[in-house]
Amino acid sequence: MATQSWSDLLKASRKTVLVHDGKRKVHYLFSDGKELAEEYEMNTDELLVRKWRKKNAVGAQGPWEVEVGEPALSVESVLEPHVIKENSSNPLFMRKDTKTSFQWRIRNLPYPKDVYMVSVEPKERCCIIRTTNKKYYKKFSIPDMDRCQLPLESSALTFTHANNTLIIS
Repeated sequence: MATQSWSDLLKASRKTVLVHDGKRKVHYLFSDGKELAEEYEMNTDELLVRKWRKKNAVGAQGPWEVEVGEPALSVESVLEPHVIKENSSNPLFMRKDTKTSFQWRIRNLPYPKDVYMVSVEPKERCCIIRTTNKKYYKKFSIPDMDRCQLPLESSALTFTHANNTLIIS
């Protein structure tokens, strides 16, 4: 069986669109049971949230996995002050795309820009963030590039640091 291209899978999926609170919400249901939900800002057409959900081994719906945007706060952590949760000063990794590039933001990183090294590992199809002081290490993939089978180029990678936030484009 030949693998379908990403555009063919999108065209074959069942789509539902709804406008609510100034956001366009698009829901895709694929033939294999996976779901994709995206939210766009109506005025700018900016992608705010992209999340995936698939069925687990038993066939029940699994939890939503956020690919783009900030992960939603769990209801338990908001309602229960006694629940153990991670420190609010820990680095927070999230993706926020612009119209021209993929963008990742890592908040709560206080080190200056010259401490960070950002590189591409083409064999593993991922990007790696390291600090020279060995205080932070993160390896992440770019699912959009994998879906479209596009090569990763280290020359296209840029980063900046401001307000304790590392921004990688």
